[in-house]
Amino acid sequence: MQGWISNTHQDWFDFLSSRRTSWEEVNFWTPSDYFGFNGIPGAPFFFRLKSPRNAIGGFGLFSRFARLPDWLAWECFGEGNGAPDFSSMHQRLNAIRRQNQLRGRTPGGEPQIGCIILSDAVFFPSALWVRQPADWGRQNLRYKGYDLTVGEGRRVWEECLERAVGLQPAVDATAFTGRSPVRRYGEPVLMRPRLGQGAFRVAVTDAYGRACSATGEHSLPALEAAHVRPHSRGAAHGIQNGLLLRPDLRRLFDRGYVTVTPELRLEVSRRLKEDYDNGRTYYPLHGHLVRVPRSRAEQPDPELLHWHNEHVFRT
Repeated sequence: MQGWISNTHQDWFDFLSSRRTSWEEVNFWTPSDYFGFNGIPGAPFFFRLKSPRNAIGGFGLFSRFARLPDWLAWECFGEGNGAPDFSSMHQRLNAIRRQNQLRGRTPGGEPQIGCIILSDAVFFPSALWVRQPADWGRQNLRYKGYDLTVGEGRRVWEECLERAVGLQPAVDATAFTGRSPVRRYGEPVLMRPRLGQGAFRVAVTDAYGRACSATGEHSLPALEAAHVRPHSRGAAHGIQNGLLLRPDLRRLFDRGYVTVTPELRLEVSRRLKEDYDNGRTYYPLHGHLVRVPRSRAEQPDPELLHWHNEHVFRT
């Protein structure tokens, strides 16, 4: 199994490690969206602290890569971006861009950042930092892949796991090993990364091509990811449990005045007019096919849509 070791911005690491030992999800962002990251979901991603520290300070599991405007990254991950507020993040981003003459832009001209989204991130106190690979070269300016089954890659992985287990109960090490932490680790295995709320929003936004599934609206600030079945009702933050909607439609969907049938048709409840004596903007959408991702693996689960029809939609 391959993992990645990446140079890590000191302020990003110090902020997150000072807040708590483990994070459900963090955004390891880069100041430009020019370079993507093609890691394998579930692969470990290690935080290499630069000189004079020269150590591995923690790790997370790679979830996905996305190109996002900085304001959306903040809305999705908040302090998980490694800053106390958006202003601090924005100032750091601009300083790095000026220093390195970098910028990333959408076709419309809005600056974007590269977002390496990690789940189950662990941050070690300085006494538990792991020695960096002996073969780490000065020329490694960004990140480097390592085979975690042999040599320095295996050593770093096993030492990081030992420290993660030692931090229990703050850290659930079974998220990384797939087995009880009292057993030896054996060969590394890929684990399916758990999507948090922020990664869910990013995944759904990208899957739907940044367009409202009901209206086709493409204005990114006017789009929200809706859960078909709420996470609070036992559903996962999975793409198949999501729809991308305008905020007004999302609120109607959450409150049961709008639903999507398993046949992918939008239905508007008669209760909208009965309860509010209105709805003329929405009733013309009744019966329309909604737009869904091309990939069947990303389309809404018919069973979850049926659940929403039966338990949320107001008839």
